[in-house]
Amino acid sequence: MNIEQARFNMIEQQIRPWDVLDTGVLELLAVVKREDFVPPEHRGMAFVDTEIPLPGGQCMLAPKVEARLLQELAVHKHERVLEIGAGSGYMAALLAHKAQHVTTLEIDPGLAAFASANLKRAGVANVGVVTADGAQPFGMDGPFDVILLSGSVAEVPETLLQQLKPGGRLAAIVGEEPVMRAVLVRRGADRGLTRSVLFDTVAQRLRGFKEPTRFHF
Repeated sequence: MNIEQARFNMIEQQIRPWDVLDTGVLELLAVVKREDFVPPEHRGMAFVDTEIPLPGGQCMLAPKVEARLLQELAVHKHERVLEIGAGSGYMAALLAHKAQHVTTLEIDPGLAAFASANLKRAGVANVGVVTADGAQPFGMDGPFDVILLSGSVAEVPETLLQQLKPGGRLAAIVGEEPVMRAVLVRRGADRGLTRSVLFDTVAQRLRGFKEPTRFHF
C-alpha cells in the first residue's frame, strides 16, 4: 500500500466532502501519522472510512468524524483541552498540535498505556494521559477552554459542563442508536450555555457514563 497516496485519498475523498475545509486542519491530518496510532493488526484500515477496533473493546472514531470535530472546536495555541476517552492517543495528538496542553482521560489502564506509548513515539510532549473515569468528578486542573468526548454518551453530565471556561467549547456525540448527533456546547461570557447540532452520526459508547432509565411493565 502506498501510505501517502492512501492518506491523500482519505483527506480528499472522505474528509473534504464532509465539509472539513479548514486548511489548518487538513494540513495537520497530513502531518500527524494516523497509521502510527492504529493497532498493528489493523494498520491496513488506518485510512478507511470506518471505526477501528482498539484493545479493551474500544475503537477509534472514523477519520471524517475526528476531522469534523477538530474543525468545529477551533482550538487555539493558548488553550487548554480536556479529552474524555484517549483511545489510541490519535485525537489527543491532533488537539496537541493546536493547543497549549491536552489532558486526556482513559478509563482502561491498558488503553491508557497504549495511548501514552503512541504519543511518546510520535514526539507529542504536551499531552498528559491520565487513567481515570471521565464520567466522575475529578481533581483535574480545570476549568478548560475546550472539552471533547471522543465517543458517544446518552447526555453530557453537568460535572463536565462545569469544567468549561467562559468562551469555552464542548463537543460530544449525544443520543441513542439509531439517532445520535454531534453537538457543540458554548459557554458565553455570562456563563450561559448555547447548544448547536453539528451532524448526525453513530459512535461507540464511552464507558462509565449513565444510560437513561428504562421502564419495564
